[in-house]
Amino acid sequence: MVFATLLPLLRHDFWTFRVFEFPRLQKWVINLVIISIFFAYFDDFQVIDIILLVLLSGSILFLSYQIYPYTVFSPIQLSRVKTDSKNNIRLLISNVYQYNKQYGKLIKLISKNDPDIILLVETSADWRETMDKAIGDQYTERVLEDQENTYGMLLFSKLKLENTHVNYLIKKEIPSIETNIVLGYNRIKLFCLHPEPPVPSENAWATDRDAEILIVGKKAAEESLPVIVAGDLNDVAWSHTTELFLKTSDLLDPRRGRGFYNTFNAKYPLLRWPLDHIFCSHHFQLIKLTTLPSINSDHFPVMVDLALTFKHDEHKNLEMDNEEKVEVEEKIEKAE
Repeated sequence: MVFATLLPLLRHDFWTFRVFEFPRLQKWVINLVIISIFFAYFDDFQVIDIILLVLLSGSILFLSYQIYPYTVFSPIQLSRVKTDSKNNIRLLISNVYQYNKQYGKLIKLISKNDPDIILLVETSADWRETMDKAIGDQYTERVLEDQENTYGMLLFSKLKLENTHVNYLIKKEIPSIETNIVLGYNRIKLFCLHPEPPVPSENAWATDRDAEILIVGKKAAEESLPVIVAGDLNDVAWSHTTELFLKTSDLLDPRRGRGFYNTFNAKYPLLRWPLDHIFCSHHFQLIKLTTLPSINSDHFPVMVDLALTFKHDEHKNLEMDNEEKVEVEEKIEKAE
């Protein structure tokens, strides 16, 4: 377990190094269980036992430091507000699992929650046809980029969309969406993405995923409009790359100081972590953030209510040092 805790610190892009960034809470629990077993069943500790206990204790402390920002004990990044202002926006995102045919569960969820914006990823032509028929009359603004490779992306909006572009930032078969949402007299820049995960069945290296995330982070930082970034990033909230993204983009994570909001894996309760993300700029305040019931996908949908208040109150953006700036550029260059 100590090895599994320290391996991601090597910052290698191969999947065997990066996959251990995901189950940090699980590793924390396993370390604690092992230590508890030691004290429960052993009385006479040998030198090797003491060394192991010290290493396990150090591992718990290190993992606690890593997951602490996503506990209720940590300061929040995005302040909360209660409002029914016309400048509110409700966004629902869901990785539907391309081979999931229980379309009705998602349709009912949409009907119940009535979001302004819906982002669906891993969507095939069947998903496009079904969802367009079911909600197209309500969501008249649509970006329909279905694929049969599990990287399809559908965006439905009740609000007007302007300057919409479907981009292929790293690979020609993996789309992302960039658009302006018209909210009253204001405009909001929305970036939607779903990069490849670092797993042998898809891409054994995290290089492309990291680069796509960081390219969007740089775009967000250069944007003068309020910004929302949403999607299944195939990366956990506490990873090094996600932290680099927050520092690069100057965006805020509404989960910080509130909880994990695990979205994957919906089918295995003991193996869950936050893979689906919604980040926003400091122009917003949080009304509500929640994960939604299962739609028979391996991901839970997540929904956020944001208020565009332009209130520059106390928030804690993560600051990037010069070494990290160089690292961001190197990661992007490696994928080009």
